[in-house]
Amino acid sequence: MNKNVRKTIYLLFFFIIIISITAKAEPSFQIPKVTLSVDGSKNPKEYVDNIKILILLTSLTFIPSIVLMMTSFTRIIVVFGFLRNALSTQQSPPNQVLIGLALFMTIFIMSPVYSKVNKEAIQPYISGKISQEQAIDIGSKPIKDFMLKQTREKDIALFYTAANIEKPKERYEVSFKILIPAFVISELKTAFQMGFLIYVPFIVIDIIIASILMSMGMFMLPPVTISLPFKILLFVLADGWHLVVKSLIKSFI
Repeated sequence: MNKNVRKTIYLLFFFIIIISITAKAEPSFQIPKVTLSVDGSKNPKEYVDNIKILILLTSLTFIPSIVLMMTSFTRIIVVFGFLRNALSTQQSPPNQVLIGLALFMTIFIMSPVYSKVNKEAIQPYISGKISQEQAIDIGSKPIKDFMLKQTREKDIALFYTAANIEKPKERYEVSFKILIPAFVISELKTAFQMGFLIYVPFIVIDIIIASILMSMGMFMLPPVTISLPFKILLFVLADGWHLVVKSLIKSFI
C-alpha cells in the first residue's frame, strides 16, 4: 500500500476518534437564552404604548403595498407600460426610469391628500389634542375621498355583494377592505382605456408601413423594424411625454 494512502487513512481514524470524544463531552459553555420583553415599563399603559410602537414598526413593511394599491401609482405605471409597448422600444425607457417617474408623479398627485391628513390628523395627534382612534378616523377621510372619487360604484357594489354585506348609507362607512380592491380594478380599467387611446396612432403607423412593404414585395422584412423610427419621430414631434403626463395628472383632478 502506498505511504500517502496509509497516512490519509491514519488521519481519518484520528479525526473520527477526536469527534467521538468531543461529542460525548459536556459543553463548556451555555447557549444564551433569547427572550422578547419590554424593559423599563412600570405600568400597563407603558406596556401598551411599547406594543403599539412594535406594531407600527411591523406595519411599515406594508408601505409598498399601500403605495401600489391606495394611490395613483397603479394607473400611472400601467399607462407607461402600454406606452412603451406601443412604441415597440422594448426596454427603453428602462423599468427603473418608468418606476421612478411614476413614484414622483404619485408624490405630486397625492401631496394635497397627504397635506390634509398631516394637518387634520397627524399634527393634532402628535400635539396630544386627539386620540389615536380619532386620528385614524380623521386621517382616513381624505384618503377615502380620493379613492372614492376614482372608484366606480359598480366595482364597490361587486365586493359588497360578494361579501354579502349591507351597503353603507354614508360614504365614509365604506371599509378599506372593500374600497381598496374596488379602487384597484377601477384604476386598471381607466389605465386600459388610456392605453387603448395611446395604441391607436401607433397601430395606424404599423398598418401603413406593413401595407407599403407588402406592395413592394418585401415580405421578409419585419414591419416593426421600419415603423419604429417613424413612431419615435411622431412621438417626439407631438411632445408625447408632455401629453401623456398631462393627461395622467388631469385624470385625477
